[in-house]
Amino acid sequence: MAKNNLIDLYCFGNEIGKIGFDENQKKSFFQYNSAFLKTGLYKNLFPLIFKQIDSTQVFSQFDGETFRSLPPMLADSLPDMFGNIIFKTWLENARQDFRQISVLEQLAYVANRGMGALEYKPSKNISQETSINIDEITEVLKEVLDNKRDTTAKHLDSAALLNIFKIGTSAGGARPKILISEHKVSGQIISGDLDFSDAYNHYLVKLNLEDEIEYSKEKIEYCYYLTAIAMEIEMMPSKLIDYKHFATLRFDRQNGKKQHILTASGMTGWDFKNPNVSSYENLFELASFLKLPHREIDELFKRMIFNLVFSNTDDHLKNHSFIYNEETDKWNLAPAYDLTYSLNPFMNYKRTSRALSINGKRVDIMLNDILQIAEKYTIKNPKGTIEATQNAIELWNKNANELDIPSRVINSIKKDFKVFL
Repeated sequence: MAKNNLIDLYCFGNEIGKIGFDENQKKSFFQYNSAFLKTGLYKNLFPLIFKQIDSTQVFSQFDGETFRSLPPMLADSLPDMFGNIIFKTWLENARQDFRQISVLEQLAYVANRGMGALEYKPSKNISQETSINIDEITEVLKEVLDNKRDTTAKHLDSAALLNIFKIGTSAGGARPKILISEHKVSGQIISGDLDFSDAYNHYLVKLNLEDEIEYSKEKIEYCYYLTAIAMEIEMMPSKLIDYKHFATLRFDRQNGKKQHILTASGMTGWDFKNPNVSSYENLFELASFLKLPHREIDELFKRMIFNLVFSNTDDHLKNHSFIYNEETDKWNLAPAYDLTYSLNPFMNYKRTSRALSINGKRVDIMLNDILQIAEKYTIKNPKGTIEATQNAIELWNKNANELDIPSRVINSIKKDFKVFL
């Protein structure tokens, strides 16, 4: 594919429009399919940035590492840190230069395999392999990520890397993860890019590759999950595979359908690495703009308090998402995800700065800062929510012990927990 070619954007079987990219000027272009606009369907599919007009729209304001000059809604489809490592390794194994692959070509590789419901055509042809062995994938990933051996060596064959490329480049984030589908009757596990039917449970799996460290990040995240659902925070059902890999059902694959998802960063163009736009107030404003039901505003507040009390400081704008209802043409708050302790429990941190500010503060957040948000967005019984969250610390401790998380790790994490009442 030539660097400046057009590709088509599809959603729910409809051609939405065409995307272009000028590599030299770092500009992207989007034009709606006029036939799609005339249908009047999905008017709220992209509530911000794209205008519902026939003419070509040009975007030059999204340069940088996060959006790579693409409209942010489409940049949401691109691989993040871990996905790019795997993509680069797979290309090198095939004797291709990652640096020569344009963002449009990357979208063509994403094709119909990405998170959410957006699809890109024409797609790069990738062979369909069905067999998935998590243990084998884990071993190959260890070699790729450790970079201890030549990735073009015989033991890292094309089939192994292809499997990892297909199911490891679509999920966002920095930690190693893959997408799989588990048949509800037979239990057969297949690649997560093959089938989105209701015959399968579709999982995002965070892999435990770090046998040499004293604790499991995946068990810690599962401990947070168990605590959060006990507090009735909405999350997708999750489990541990082989007592070490954290698997969560995908909210973008439900009832045999793809669900259209956008992160807060992708929907708005707020760069999640930019502290000037990274605030809980912005999240609440976005939720209000989308006309979310007030119970979901309360839910967002509950998640904020959970992150504060349990020291989840990596609560950035890509870790909050919204899910589109194609029947009502409305948005809702997506289930919570990535609730965990993101720091190294063996490091001594004097001050930990939060990804999202509260009342202009990233450290030393006090009760009054929280209550100002509660008052502004008419949160019901904010002190009750804070107290219930603090009371769940005992449950977190119980869960951590039952998961055999080392006591040294438990005590180190608990030192960072915050109590406001």
